[in-house]
Amino acid sequence: MIIFAAVMGLLWLSTVPPTNGLVAIMFGTRHLGLLGGIVFLSHQIGSFLGVWMGGYLYDRFGSYDPVWWLGVVLGIFAAIVHWPIEEKAVARPAMA
Repeated sequence: MIIFAAVMGLLWLSTVPPTNGLVAIMFGTRHLGLLGGIVFLSHQIGSFLGVWMGGYLYDRFGSYDPVWWLGVVLGIFAAIVHWPIEEKAVARPAMA
């Protein structure tokens, strides 16, 4: 578990450049700082909820098995939700 946590701690930043790149492609770079910050904040909230829920489920069931299976289900759900993302600019009406 310690090795897993250390490796994940080192590798989690590998998702930031592709995410910021996708936000820049879809929405432009004008507000990339704000949009990137919102994405980063949502990841931090998700991380908190994941850790808190893991502890809650462990206290409730006395095992980490439900936590691991919930992680598998959420990973599959995330893959399905992200599958239709197209890397192209979002169409916006012309500004007056």
